[in-house]
Amino acid sequence: MRVLLTGASGFVGSHVARLLQSQGCTVYALVRPTSDLWRIQDVIPALEIVRGDLTLREEMKAQLKSIQPDLCIHLAWFEAIGGYLCSPGNIDALVIGLDLVRELVAVGCRRILIAGTCVEYDTTLGYLAETSPTKAESLYAATKHALHMVADQFVRGIDAELIWLRFFSLYGPFEDERRFVPSIILPLLRNDVAKVSPGAQVRDYLYVEDAAAAVCALAMSRFTGTINVASGRPVSVGDIAMKIGTILNKRELVSLGARPYRESEPMFVCANIDRIRDVTGWSPRFDLDAGLRQTIEWWKMRKDAWASVYKETKATPAGNHG
Repeated sequence: MRVLLTGASGFVGSHVARLLQSQGCTVYALVRPTSDLWRIQDVIPALEIVRGDLTLREEMKAQLKSIQPDLCIHLAWFEAIGGYLCSPGNIDALVIGLDLVRELVAVGCRRILIAGTCVEYDTTLGYLAETSPTKAESLYAATKHALHMVADQFVRGIDAELIWLRFFSLYGPFEDERRFVPSIILPLLRNDVAKVSPGAQVRDYLYVEDAAAAVCALAMSRFTGTINVASGRPVSVGDIAMKIGTILNKRELVSLGARPYRESEPMFVCANIDRIRDVTGWSPRFDLDAGLRQTIEWWKMRKDAWASVYKETKATPAGNHG
């Protein structure tokens, strides 16, 4: 199977790329010309790397005609961590997504998976199933939901299938260090205080390798429609922070209440995952403890690598700028 994967150099996409390749797919990894491929460096020889810019419509059309994908997994969005909920970059990503869906259908791609988000839902409702009402309360949520609505209407009546993936909270190796789980691990590895809110917020955290397995299972299934990708297991932010502290034997360095809650932050966001279990048989392999231990070990190795590079740089006169 010829699979076009956007966002292949990203946190989730890098794991999906590895798994698709291991399953015998020909993976066309679409990455920006300026993208750093460090997350997929180990599997680059097994991938078809396609350098391209989805904002350049004619270039995109030519690349799609050349690839002729059977399946597309669209995980790319605009690159941002802080402030992403209200960034105008969301509008650009919406336009890119709509153009991509149209051109995929034009070249005969008949199965398209697109990454949505749990914040499309009304997050005041407790456990969230695919039938739960939506209530986009940020530009990020609104543009994701708009892409879903328009793409869904577009593929209806033609021979194409859309699978809309609603991801909940993900964590694991290759995550951006500014996100929640690394923001606890890294200070503790440095013997610094990890500052957290009071921690009563409840979230649904899924290990990224399990998320990648869910994406691939759905890609190879016959399912179409909206589906949650999550653990289905609620856990408080404070409990996660303290569990990381326990694993590292540094609970005393976890400071609950050192940061305020974010404004308008929902206090309970968790998924009902009956649908994905029913249609694919998928369920998470990693519980929270196992996933956190794997993640911590990965950050330890990465921290050691950084330290080694730093020492080598300091030992080299040309690299020592005082």
